Amino acid sequence: MAHPSNPTPPDLQGSPWRRRIKRVCLGLGLGTIVLSIGLWIAVHRVSWLGPWLAEALRSVIGAEAVTWIQETAYGLDDRWNRFWRENDEPKSHWQVPSAPRSTPPAPDLTEGPSAPAPSASAAIPELPPFSPQSVGPLYKWLAAEGDGQWVGVPDPVRPAAPPVQFKTLIHPDKRRVWAEIFVVAVDLRQVELHFIEGAVEPKTHVAEARSYPRRSLIPTEHHDVLLAAFNGGFRAVHGRWGLGIGDVTLIAPRKLGCTIGRRRDGALVIDHWEDLSNTDQLLWWRQGPPCMLRGGKRHGGLWDPDARGWGAAIGGDTVIRRSALGLNAARDVLYVAVSNFTTAQVLADGLSHIGAEDVVQLDVNWSYPKFILFPRDPSGQRVAKSLFKGFDVGEGDYLRDSAPRDFFYLIRKAPTPPGRD
Repeated sequence: MAHPSNPTPPDLQGSPWRRRIKRVCLGLGLGTIVLSIGLWIAVHRVSWLGPWLAEALRSVIGAEAVTWIQETAYGLDDRWNRFWRENDEPKSHWQVPSAPRSTPPAPDLTEGPSAPAPSASAAIPELPPFSPQSVGPLYKWLAAEGDGQWVGVPDPVRPAAPPVQFKTLIHPDKRRVWAEIFVVAVDLRQVELHFIEGAVEPKTHVAEARSYPRRSLIPTEHHDVLLAAFNGGFRAVHGRWGLGIGDVTLIAPRKLGCTIGRRRDGALVIDHWEDLSNTDQLLWWRQGPPCMLRGGKRHGGLWDPDARGWGAAIGGDTVIRRSALGLNAARDVLYVAVSNFTTAQVLADGLSHIGAEDVVQLDVNWSYPKFILFPRDPSGQRVAKSLFKGFDVGEGDYLRDSAPRDFFYLIRKAPTPPGRD
């Protein structure tokens, strides 16, 4: 007797229930992609969003997971740029004078024609004008107009004074024409570098330092001679790089930490802590990862594509915004660099090209690196403005709005009469 064949199972593929599930999954997938792209754009438009989001995620999924997300996101962004922008041309961001620059005459600082001439014994010798030598592009075939040529940065409060800061742009990466390093050269004969700890960072675990009154603002007595300001170093959690102010140590120094410091005689130093002498003579000091350049030589670890030290939580080969400080061999020029789309290796090479002998990397990521000037608004109040386009700055930064993270600032030195230096 023939048995009836089993009935054909229902076509689940065509059932309304399965179709609904597929639509939901497709919608969730597309929504996740759109949300991720939107969030990526947002964290590069709103300066506080990226740090806040990263910190919130660390408390939920842990630091290692956040590091993986950051590296993956930056890696995808770099791959997209290398596909989408492969035919880009290097860009200039300001007009470079075609003729050799002339130094404006020193301003007349006397109060009127009847002002008495200073005596020979009290006369202050006039310094030669600051004039850093242009170095040209790092790669001639990969350069925009003006690469490696220094352009004076006028003091917005004293526009007639000879500039004591000059800026230039370098395109340093043979694989990424959109990578760029903005550098400011500062005349240390006429300018002083100061350091301010943030209201929150770097956090201290030193019991004696917890009661230290954090300043987090540029002192009002320096507002009249203020030239510029720029970001500091990593958060404490990213390496525990040391910090000291006077006799107070907020974070203990690490032997291999690259240390930027100012001695009591005013001289600046950049070196590994273990190789610094007379550290008790430092007015302040701030550490970062091992020196990128030391005596003009690139750190050996920067040849390793997996080196992590120069990206804090993320790899040194990660293509991100970075910042650094350098000194020339004579220690009379300070170089301040902020970059777009650079690895640690590329940043070191760019600074070596413009003349830096010793270099310490400062903070990284989109939100933190910046170089700020302080012009006056129509009411006469000084306001913060980024020297370079694309860097987010609030008008009250460092002056009226307390800085949560540490930073540096530059002031004009008072002229020193002969015999008093």
